[in-house]
Amino acid sequence: MNDDLLLAAVGLVGLSGVPGLLFPRRSNAGQWVALCANLAGAALGVVAALAVLRDGAGAGPALPWGGLGLALVRSAVRADALSAAFLLPIFVISGLGALYGLQYWKQSEHPRNGRKLRLFYGLAVAGMALVTMAHNAVMFLTAWELMALSGFFLVTTEDDEAEVRVAGWIYFVATHVATLLLFAFFGLYWLVSGSPDLAPLAAGSLPPQVAAALFLLGLLGFGIKAGLFPLHVWLPPAHASAPSHVSALFSGLLIKIGVYGVMRMCWLLPQPPLWWGLALLGLGVVSAVLGVAFALGQHDLKRLLAYHSIENIGIIFIGLGLAVAGRALGEGWWVVLGLGGALLHVWNHGLFKALLFLAAGAVVGATGTRALDRLGGLAKRMPGTALCFAVGAVAISGLPPLNGFVSELLIYLGLFRTLAAPETGGWLAAAALALTGALAVACFIKVYGVVFLGQPRSAAAATAQEAGRAMLAAMGALAALCAWVGLFPAAVAPWLDAAIRAWAAPAALPLPLLAQAAPLGWVSAVGGLLLAGLAAGGAWMWRRGASATPAPTWDCGYAAPGARMQYTSSSFAENLVERFAWALLPRRETVACVGTFPARSAYAGHVPDTVLDRGVLPALRGAAWLLSWSRRLQSGHTQAYLFYILIALILLLLLR
Repeated sequence: MNDDLLLAAVGLVGLSGVPGLLFPRRSNAGQWVALCANLAGAALGVVAALAVLRDGAGAGPALPWGGLGLALVRSAVRADALSAAFLLPIFVISGLGALYGLQYWKQSEHPRNGRKLRLFYGLAVAGMALVTMAHNAVMFLTAWELMALSGFFLVTTEDDEAEVRVAGWIYFVATHVATLLLFAFFGLYWLVSGSPDLAPLAAGSLPPQVAAALFLLGLLGFGIKAGLFPLHVWLPPAHASAPSHVSALFSGLLIKIGVYGVMRMCWLLPQPPLWWGLALLGLGVVSAVLGVAFALGQHDLKRLLAYHSIENIGIIFIGLGLAVAGRALGEGWWVVLGLGGALLHVWNHGLFKALLFLAAGAVVGATGTRALDRLGGLAKRMPGTALCFAVGAVAISGLPPLNGFVSELLIYLGLFRTLAAPETGGWLAAAALALTGALAVACFIKVYGVVFLGQPRSAAAATAQEAGRAMLAAMGALAALCAWVGLFPAAVAPWLDAAIRAWAAPAALPLPLLAQAAPLGWVSAVGGLLLAGLAAGGAWMWRRGASATPAPTWDCGYAAPGARMQYTSSSFAENLVERFAWALLPRRETVACVGTFPARSAYAGHVPDTVLDRGVLPALRGAAWLLSWSRRLQSGHTQAYLFYILIALILLLLLR
């Protein structure tokens, strides 16, 4: 019954954009129909996913799908607790994103592409949900392609802009490279298992070389979708170019399908060797540290948030690598803390990153720009958006009492348990995780200060207006969920325990409960005290400010302080960017002060993507040049083609 309810939810969401095609281009009626279908499907999906986490798959009587002609689909899907752990954020975040889009992307204001966006929004969500429920390779790859192609049309919503078209094609190429790798993975899996059904292989059934080939194929294919560094090349331009609630969908959900793929792959393959866990751990460390380092150097608000997705995917892979290493060595505590932290961070990152992208969309919608140095002073003009962004910033920085702290704490506790086995490198991963958290705090101090504090740096920022009610409601719900998970982590621990046991079942390891492995009660107590202290301090400051006599701000001798006297995004992060210059390879634009009465000076630092802009794109341009040169061989003369055949025959005879 749970699987049937999930399929019904997928159908509602997947078809939510179809009725809108029947309404006129400037009619908002189709938008309301899509929203109702999305919310109904999301509610049904959340209920069914929670039931799977509580009762397991297949509980209760089945619905008569055969009468609807969907028996084939029903036979190819089955949700277990690991699937439900991903379905839960898929339905929650997609439903809130649809609510946000009601005002953010009104059909009457976007008649050219509004219907297209809602159609592929629903199809992308349906594809993601079906991937997590797929019980055989054919259904998995079909749902994967539905998700991938829908994502392309979402990225290119505003395809009249050249920047968007470039981002879309980069995404298209990257996602289909991933698909080809997954075809190879599932083809090899089918060959060795003898069946397309996805079921754990028996211990000792795979030669080590075949297992290693499957692991590397899956890691590359799923790693591209997850945005692991250096496989992330599609992620920053796609997140920056898409509409903001689509960016929230991509960052909060779509890249997590890559994480799901790696987790499911490790579930399928028996007896993982230790080097698998160490490889995942190492990739996680590199992605976490370099993701936040690249974010520090960005001046585009949404592009900066995109690099933080790479950072948080790295944190998730640190936890997953710890769990795989624990499974290889028979350490149940490592599995519980590593996988529990990774799964909880999947949820948490989905919540706070969706919140940040929605808040960024409100800023972009109010000011018309994503450039940090064109913003400023928005806290006075957009207080609700500023508060929601602050909640997301604290959560993503891993600070108590919000949810990001809890999942990172679980991973820390697991890494500390590896100190007795220093060959695993857990101590190095713990240090990298601490460095990542410190850099994230610095980055979001920069972002919040430049965007919401100080004085406006442009006329658009000075006249910005608060977001609409639907947008604020979606952001408020995400902020409340961030606070709820952070203050009451014990409430979600049983759901995580069910998913952990589903993943670890083939290994038959004795596993403790998550509540036994981590002091979740103390987390709630300390978080509650901290929140009460913050509330008391805020009330005291408000009362003091209300009774204070207004006075001019001390201006350090400047008669008229202005916006140019504030930190810019370049100047604030300059010192930190310099520390990572070996990886970031920043470009600097400087006009130095010269003479007794110098002219206006300036400084700007730019951090292009090292892998994409300095590696992939130059290589592709070189390949295009070589291919264009090779066209000269196609002269159109029969004699030339006969000569080519003769040369080929001579070479074949020499090689014989």
